[in-house]
Amino acid sequence: MDYASLIPVNIITGFLGSGKTTLLQRMLASPQLADSAVLINEFGEVGLDHHLLQTLDEQTVLLQSGCVCCTIRGDLKTAVRDLFSRRERGEVPPFRRLLIETTGLADPSPIIYTILAEPVIQNHFRLGNVVTTVDAVNCLRQFDQYPETVKQVAVADRLVVTKTDLADPEQTSALVAALRRINPAAPLVKSAEDAIEPNDLLVSDVYQADEKMNEVRRWLAEESTRGAPAGADHGHGHAASRNGVSRHAQDIESFCLTFEGSLDWSAFGIWLTMLLNTHGENVLRVKGLLNVQDLATPVVIHGVQHLIHPLVHLDSWPDDDRRSRVVFIVRGLSRERIEASLAAFNRLGESASRTIGEPPAAPATK
Repeated sequence: MDYASLIPVNIITGFLGSGKTTLLQRMLASPQLADSAVLINEFGEVGLDHHLLQTLDEQTVLLQSGCVCCTIRGDLKTAVRDLFSRRERGEVPPFRRLLIETTGLADPSPIIYTILAEPVIQNHFRLGNVVTTVDAVNCLRQFDQYPETVKQVAVADRLVVTKTDLADPEQTSALVAALRRINPAAPLVKSAEDAIEPNDLLVSDVYQADEKMNEVRRWLAEESTRGAPAGADHGHGHAASRNGVSRHAQDIESFCLTFEGSLDWSAFGIWLTMLLNTHGENVLRVKGLLNVQDLATPVVIHGVQHLIHPLVHLDSWPDDDRRSRVVFIVRGLSRERIEASLAAFNRLGESASRTIGEPPAAPATK
């Protein structure tokens, strides 16, 4: 199965009042999304009446842009499967992209899990970008009160800061610094100041053939400018917490590990499987460019919590650096702990007894 050919699913998340609906309305007016379907909670909440072209049934409307918009009845899994079935029967237009707007209090991880792991859905859909809207006026306070807001930022592929026209410049600067600490690699735009291009937010991802190289470069660019050698003070964590970062955000740490030479794929796969099985709830994102033994070009990995997306093979290296680079966003796990664990499995010096967990037993031979 060609994973890139599956229907991409974009998730638009963010806390209550952070501007998800406004962003969605702006994007649905674009011709770039004319072949999209949208799943929302209720039409009345989204306020799309002035866009309506035709009511197809009690839960579906067709927008002037050509998008089909459906309300979620029951759980998400049922809604996605039902929408696809109606597409196949010709009851709704043959959409080529699906947008899901979450509720404001939602942890996006179960939605991501549904798209990546539900047997029927994963045969027809793939996960695209996760876009998180962030309220410049209220978000820092919400970080303290609602841990979901921190997780929404941590799992994002794109960040949209809203209401900067209503916030003090110092307030916005403090928020951007906090966002960069939690998720430094996600491109960030300010909706009141920057142009909002659906292609940049939704369409461009690592599975688009003409964009995957640029996407990987974006992953690595921020961390490469601030990366620190193993064991060095990398400028996050406790230093940031002393500057007023909320207690929930204090546990979130981002860093990039680099390794000289080529990685043994079997050892790396065993290590990553063990890490995610044991600590998946706290490995919020992992993205990497790997120099794998016996391969001339790099392999791209990325995942959310317990789940890793299908691998991407690049046709060439994005730069002259041939080291393996793995970007982590974690909660309550130290850089040193993860680095020592991976080093042990890649035979870089640490003994297995000092890793995150005991290594799995060697496969039995027959």
